[in-house]
Amino acid sequence: MKPPGPVLAVAGLAKSFGGVAAVAEVTFAVASGEMLALIGPNGAGKSTCFNILSGQLRPDRGEVLLGGETITGLPPRAIWRRGVGRTFQITATFASMTVRENVQMALLSHHRRLWRFLRPARSHFADEADALLAPVGMEDQAERCAGELAYGDLKRLELALALAHAPRLLLMDEPTAGMAPSERGGLMALTRRLAAERDIAVLFTEHDMDVVFGVADRILVLDRGRLIAEGSGAEIRADANVRAVYLGSGATSGGH
Repeated sequence: MKPPGPVLAVAGLAKSFGGVAAVAEVTFAVASGEMLALIGPNGAGKSTCFNILSGQLRPDRGEVLLGGETITGLPPRAIWRRGVGRTFQITATFASMTVRENVQMALLSHHRRLWRFLRPARSHFADEADALLAPVGMEDQAERCAGELAYGDLKRLELALALAHAPRLLLMDEPTAGMAPSERGGLMALTRRLAAERDIAVLFTEHDMDVVFGVADRILVLDRGRLIAEGSGAEIRADANVRAVYLGSGATSGGH
């Protein structure tokens, strides 16, 4: 039997702004259940790459395939509907709603039943919401107002919201930004476990190199829009070019 292809395949991706190449001929793939980190110094092109993959930017050249089907240039909602989820540096939740209601709203959207918002969100998908809160450890806070949560708990709620859309691919833009160092590894270990259990491909950027080397199956390194290295944590640490442009510079922030 022919083995399945990657969940995400990117070929020759390029995007320039004012004649400056933000992303230049970038090619890579992400497999089901894989945690792939995208790192690099300030201005490397990480956010531009993410914004192309999620449909917020159109590439100048190149192709993006999801499950073997092109999504190049599709608008964000169309890409989301095809199974691409995304979390952001700054969490986006309904602060006045409970934790459970936030997940219920995500489920209503996923099932294309937002018209039912004419009735309270709490009337729909309560059991399904609790089933998503349980694996991220938030079931005991289901009745709490989201605006009262500690930042680390908000990040776990955001993960539950992303899972509500049953993504095949999850894009995580600096998922531990703003979190206490003691919480970062736990969130990403949780993400790794859920990705493996649910066969979700995860592509993430991250400024904390301890987190990157602790959870990533593979690492991509961008510099000035170009992919300069790809490999395991050990291979990336040993790469002289990567040390020269990023790791060896004392950089602790994976800027964009």
